[in-house]
Amino acid sequence: MSLKGVTHVEQGWIAADGEAAAFSEAVIVTFNLISLSTLITVHLHTHSCTSNHSMRSKYRSAIYTFNRQQEVTSREAITALQPEFAQQIITEVLPFREFKRNTANYLNYYYSNPEKPFCKNVINPKLRLLLNRFSNEVDSDKFNMATV
Repeated sequence: MSLKGVTHVEQGWIAADGEAAAFSEAVIVTFNLISLSTLITVHLHTHSCTSNHSMRSKYRSAIYTFNRQQEVTSREAITALQPEFAQQIITEVLPFREFKRNTANYLNYYYSNPEKPFCKNVINPKLRLLLNRFSNEVDSDKFNMATV
């Protein structure tokens, strides 16, 4: 999915320090023209940010920050968005420590495997939500809306 102002996305595994030192699946998003707060809003509304399920060690709900300003902005965004959710947001704000890029066979999985059950049953509903709720943020030049 392409959002206006997102210039690059890297898929892989990320770690912080302390209890979050174990690697968790993640993406690193490089952006301009779109705010960090908007990216967080999209992220929280399209992912399970209130579900503390058994796979959280592998699929951590977190925002990794690269500097103090990003940390402050992220915490403020989560606090401001909490009233939009019936349950407590569990998404953590963590300092970035290390990133390992996925192997080639896992990169761009959705675009390479749109007919796979995971894409149809998990990703497509999230994309429909994104298109319905955040259509102004979607870069229609980079995304074929007919595929969802």
